Amino acid sequence: MAVVVYKDLALPQQNSLFTNAFEGYDHRERIADGAFYDMENMTGADYPLLCPRKPRGKVAALGQPLGLIAKDALAWVDGHDLYYNGYKVQGVELSTEANMLPKQLVSMGAYLCIWPDKLYVNTADLTDYGSMAEKYTTVAGGTVRYAMCRMDGTEYDETEIVTSNQAPQSPENGTLWLDTSGDSHVLKRYNAATEEWVQVPTCYIKISATGIGHNFAEYDGVRLSGCTTLEAGETAETDTEKLLEKQVQALNTDLILYAAAEDYIVTVGFLDQAVEVAGQITVERRVPDCDYITESNNRLWGCKYGMVDGEAVNELYACKLGDFKNWNVFMGLSTDSYAVSVGTDGKWTGAATIAGGPVFFKENVLHKVSGSYPFSVKATACRGVEDGSWESLAIVGETLYYKSRTEVMAYQGALPVSVSEALGNAVYHNAVAGAYGDKLYLSMQGTDEKWSLFVYDTKRGMWHREDATHALGFAARENDLYYLDADTKALMSVNGTEGTLEEDIRWSATTGVYGYDLEEQKYLRRFNLRLSLNAGSTCKLEIEYDSDGKWHDEGFMRGKTAAPQTFCVPVIPRRCDHCRIRLSGQGPMKLYSIGRVLETGSVVANEIYR
Repeated sequence: MAVVVYKDLALPQQNSLFTNAFEGYDHRERIADGAFYDMENMTGADYPLLCPRKPRGKVAALGQPLGLIAKDALAWVDGHDLYYNGYKVQGVELSTEANMLPKQLVSMGAYLCIWPDKLYVNTADLTDYGSMAEKYTTVAGGTVRYAMCRMDGTEYDETEIVTSNQAPQSPENGTLWLDTSGDSHVLKRYNAATEEWVQVPTCYIKISATGIGHNFAEYDGVRLSGCTTLEAGETAETDTEKLLEKQVQALNTDLILYAAAEDYIVTVGFLDQAVEVAGQITVERRVPDCDYITESNNRLWGCKYGMVDGEAVNELYACKLGDFKNWNVFMGLSTDSYAVSVGTDGKWTGAATIAGGPVFFKENVLHKVSGSYPFSVKATACRGVEDGSWESLAIVGETLYYKSRTEVMAYQGALPVSVSEALGNAVYHNAVAGAYGDKLYLSMQGTDEKWSLFVYDTKRGMWHREDATHALGFAARENDLYYLDADTKALMSVNGTEGTLEEDIRWSATTGVYGYDLEEQKYLRRFNLRLSLNAGSTCKLEIEYDSDGKWHDEGFMRGKTAAPQTFCVPVIPRRCDHCRIRLSGQGPMKLYSIGRVLETGSVVANEIYR
């Protein structure tokens, strides 16, 4: 006969764990106490408490939202139209063709610049708008006159210049001599003090035609084409005609305008004599096609990777200082435009400005521009901006945040570091970011094509998930952060300071697993939850046991008093290896604490006789 002998059974021993600080969203397999594996519409605004976010405001309904920026007022693109401070800007029409999307809105002083349309609007005077680029072809059947002139456009009288292969006899001070003695003709001026002929260092040509100077200005960088002394079918026959044709043909290049009026322009050049011909010429102020644009130190900066005019380019550009219309002004001054080729491979993926300088990104490298003209460009191999997440670039405080291929990065000028460990192994793309206060708002699409709006508290290093918002763009102004909602096609305010507020918000928060870290023979005996609900707010409590995927109702609460009503909820779970709890409801709620009571299980037999 077998005999089993047991020791005396001791009373179960209990001890408690208490959580009263909630650390936000953490989607890793094992998470810290006070964190939540999943959540909907929760915020850390009342940290250390957990509560639902504020209702958002619907500011305006749009038809086709395409871009958003904040200046003295909000500006947004709705289809072909630009709105500023809620009013349509008359006269500005934007393209909605696929190759003209997405829109990039960049602020430079009072001006709003719109890419890739290359349009500008003066937000201080909405009647001041137009194209950065300009192209004008003179009227068909008209005439074009070419003549030597002074810098201000005043033509030389024929009697002012002596044309000869020998120096004039007995010249007066200031006499002009067009020296034709060599292969290259030059203009010289007599200096009576030194009794010498001194070459005029810079000569100017005035090109006159109806409307040729329309929308051009002094010191514009332009490209001329069509300049010739010959009419259709003609050929230069004499040496004089051939030389004159060569001199005029030399104007078909990139030049600087030193004067411009409605019917003439002045540029650098040389002519033996004035000539007038029937024909057409084209004047073009060119603005480069740019993949991404940013503003820094009163310049617009851009980048381009791909084919341009049949040539492969991999370049950075900057406009002339203070002049977003001119990208091809090279006069040897510190205010000149700027262009440089880079040697790193791959397409550009984003651009931003931080610490007073522009930074351009590819997926595996960043290029930081620093110094004064001519600038220095330094490439750093690192996790750059993910292709398709160019709008994830946002500055919070003094730190630039962005979405790389695998992580959310923080960059302060050295090497970027990851801040997204709490997002777990989930993979996101097509990120769009906004910044308000100490918080980064990040709308991203998961591999399941579903969207999530995350909020990163940069001060506390905490993440929260709000909802499935697909944002097209963010803009912070005064006491709120605004965004364009791709699904509802509405302009929304995050803090609800403007617009029609949402109704009570549905929310939920799911804890991590309780029980994995318990010592042998201990189990969860009871949960104690302390929370408050406003009048009409509801809260449901559910438990999932042993990861079976089934949620069991454990209680329901509704706030009934005018003042927030406090509930202390005891929950006795069934015996299990591990479990997790989910709170869900609607309306304002504050979670103060979660207490867990642990109890020691039964003692196992320690002596057996058979």
